[in-house]
Amino acid sequence: MNESAPRVIDLGNMTVTLLDGGRLRLDGGAMFGIIPRPLWERQTPADERHRIPLACNCLLVEWRGERDRRVIIETGHGEKYGAKEQAIYAIDPGRWLVSGLARAGVEPESITDVIVTHLHFDHAGGLTRLGGDRVVPTFPNATVHVQRREYDDARCGLGIMTATYRDENLRPLEEAERWNLIEGEPEIAPGIRPLLTPGHTRGHQAVLIRGRDGTVVFPGDVMPTAAHVGAPYNMAYDLFPLDNRESKNRVLRQAANEGWLIVLDHEPNTPVMRAQIEKTWYGLVPAEEPGGVSQS
Repeated sequence: MNESAPRVIDLGNMTVTLLDGGRLRLDGGAMFGIIPRPLWERQTPADERHRIPLACNCLLVEWRGERDRRVIIETGHGEKYGAKEQAIYAIDPGRWLVSGLARAGVEPESITDVIVTHLHFDHAGGLTRLGGDRVVPTFPNATVHVQRREYDDARCGLGIMTATYRDENLRPLEEAERWNLIEGEPEIAPGIRPLLTPGHTRGHQAVLIRGRDGTVVFPGDVMPTAAHVGAPYNMAYDLFPLDNRESKNRVLRQAANEGWLIVLDHEPNTPVMRAQIEKTWYGLVPAEEPGGVSQS
């Protein structure tokens, strides 16, 4: 994404701005699960430490003629990392959601709502920030929306990667009473609602944004990059791979049939895509140019 001019998707009565929530690198084998390295590395080359580059793409939703409500979807990895973790994950703590917001001319205090797909550190790390010798909410005036099941699992450490549910990302919001724990698929803000997409975690949710002139879906870790479009292309991190496959099928089927734009959370190169039906599965085409990637 262009750091000086964030991309804006015009949905008619509302806009969706792509924000840079940072970059990181994770083990390629873990990111592709059972898929052999010679297959996934064709599209996603690994570095000398076997890590692949990943983005933390976030969204800002605003309504035309309304300045009293601004919604952030996803918060990226945040800034709270020491030298060891910066090296492990190739994180630059100076490059995170707040710096992305600054490029869009938006103050964190103006955000009224935050929606996260789930609470792993690379999605919820930007919920809090360092404030002197304390960790405080990044968006002090915002209500944070997440599925109740996801929150409960995070607080009891359920999952393969229990260390990714970090207390410093969650507790300050408890103390500030900023959580809204939702169940199901209610409308959170005008035109915005979650889609239940279990698999990566039990309480994972995608986010659907319906405007007058179009629809955007943010699948979260159902399909983190364009290279994960294939049916068996799950992560080793997924708690329930078959459930994740069904969630991915649901999102791709609706996106292909209804012409939705898809914004991929970890895709570093072409985060805005469209789905198309290809034989027995689906392919992705970058929204801004012809061509695409597909797997079956």
